Amino acid sequence: MQHMKVSREQVVENRRRILDAAAQLFRKRGFDNVTVAEIMSAAGLTHGGFYGHFDSKEALINAVMGHEQTGRRTRLTPENVAHYADGYLSSQHRDNISVSCEFSALGTEAARISPEVRHTLTATLRKQIEAFTAAAEGATPQERRRNAIAAVSTMVGGMVLARIASDDPLSDEILLAARDSLALE
Repeated sequence: MQHMKVSREQVVENRRRILDAAAQLFRKRGFDNVTVAEIMSAAGLTHGGFYGHFDSKEALINAVMGHEQTGRRTRLTPENVAHYADGYLSSQHRDNISVSCEFSALGTEAARISPEVRHTLTATLRKQIEAFTAAAEGATPQERRRNAIAAVSTMVGGMVLARIASDDPLSDEILLAARDSLALE
């Protein structure tokens, strides 16, 4: 049996497919409820190819959390932060967990994962806070940072609670209250 050499470009593309498939499945079902075989199948690749890209499922989780930040964030400005919050605290975002924010989809689970993954998510959180700080209101840098942290916390917490609520009226009420509490124009 002859093996064809996979081009460097194909290796990069296969890795991206694995990361994208894993990100969607992890958000939808959590880290523990997804197998490597399911991820590879969703990526359209064979199970055996996994270890050519990652040493372990834990390494994949860490790579997914880092990969998610490349090209995913909107540049926040004082003019578009309200639009961003509207989209974040929407029923569409709530109902599409497999493509949603990793903090609201996996935050409580990620709090119990390895220090390496938590470190990656902490770096991501710092970037998110910095983006919001640049667009936040406040008389001093400290006040803008505090307001940014409060906004991020409100959005993520509101989304987590809206997803927990089993009835749509309460869930919608949580989203609206979180949005209104941000007092964005």
